Amino acid sequence: RLKPFNRLQVILQHLKMSKHTDLTAEVLLEKRGGAGIITLNRPKALNALNLSMIRQIYPQIKTWEQDPETFLIIIKGTGGKAFCAGGDIRAITDAGKAGDRLAQDFFREEYILNNAIGTCKKPYVALIDGITMGGGVGLSVHGHFRVATEKTLFAMPETAIGLFPDVGGGYFLPRLSGKIGYYLALTGFRLKGRDVLKAGIATHFIESEKIPALEKDLIALKSPSTENIADLLNSYHVKSKIDQEKEFVLDEHMEKINSLFSANSMEEIVKKLKQDGSPFAIKQLETINKMSPTSLKMTLRQLSEGASMSLQDVLIMEYRLSQACMRGHDFYEGVRAVLVDKDQSPRWKPAALEEVSDEFVDDCFKPLGNNDLKL
Repeated sequence: RLKPFNRLQVILQHLKMSKHTDLTAEVLLEKRGGAGIITLNRPKALNALNLSMIRQIYPQIKTWEQDPETFLIIIKGTGGKAFCAGGDIRAITDAGKAGDRLAQDFFREEYILNNAIGTCKKPYVALIDGITMGGGVGLSVHGHFRVATEKTLFAMPETAIGLFPDVGGGYFLPRLSGKIGYYLALTGFRLKGRDVLKAGIATHFIESEKIPALEKDLIALKSPSTENIADLLNSYHVKSKIDQEKEFVLDEHMEKINSLFSANSMEEIVKKLKQDGSPFAIKQLETINKMSPTSLKMTLRQLSEGASMSLQDVLIMEYRLSQACMRGHDFYEGVRAVLVDKDQSPRWKPAALEEVSDEFVDDCFKPLGNNDLKL
């Protein structure tokens, strides 16, 4: 038998270990007051979303949704730099190359989670403080409330890595005012701070330093309704003075964005940009020329079709596209150039828009039979 002192040591050691494992958990799930709180906890990886995190978050949202004592769900990131910088692209790339199931499972389960957020019966509050890109947008944009701060940096940069703005991008992007969504999707343009609100991606804006107080107030609400939560968020929002006077970064370009990005084909958009010839148009041309031609064509069609589809139908369509990317060339080449070798010079195949045939693009959108996403 252990001596009492030894037993205490063992217990302390055990406590230390269990506390330690909690601290290194990639996602923290806790219930405080009437709120279920999801904390993305991979600060070194900018809280990038991986499959094990998805598999913890999804069932928890479903449980809280049914729980009469849970009145709202809050999702946030740790580390002060990022809410969530995207999906764990490196892992998916390795899996896709090896023909591993992860390349199917990741997208399938991620989109099922995006749909759970989009259909969640409980008010869902995403605190998008810091970098919010790709997969991080999917964890926030489909919920009821998205609270941006001066540190928020939003982008859907997928066309630069041979992918497309997925996680329901085909649903929310074409629904932004004018052609902003098409512009953001094709160029990967980054929005900062209050501009994320002005573009219609965030619902509220507050100072980053006020986040803990807001969270405390949300947790303290007694059996709140969606209206009560909205009122609380509004009360913080109206007090926020940062960049209040600044005009929307895209304001001066909106007319051009709406006319230049309202074409039916990528070739036509490029033609319009060339004809326009303004410094703004030339800059967009330079950006678009760096992107995967296949991704650009896929994305334009994804948004055009998604504009009149339900979120569920968009996610089913995007799952088909994700698997087309896994079968193709550009995704692996884009990840190599941008994330692995970092030489920033991807060699796209095909290398020009004209070489990406309509038949090829059609093929990417074809149903996958038994392998289709089921929602």
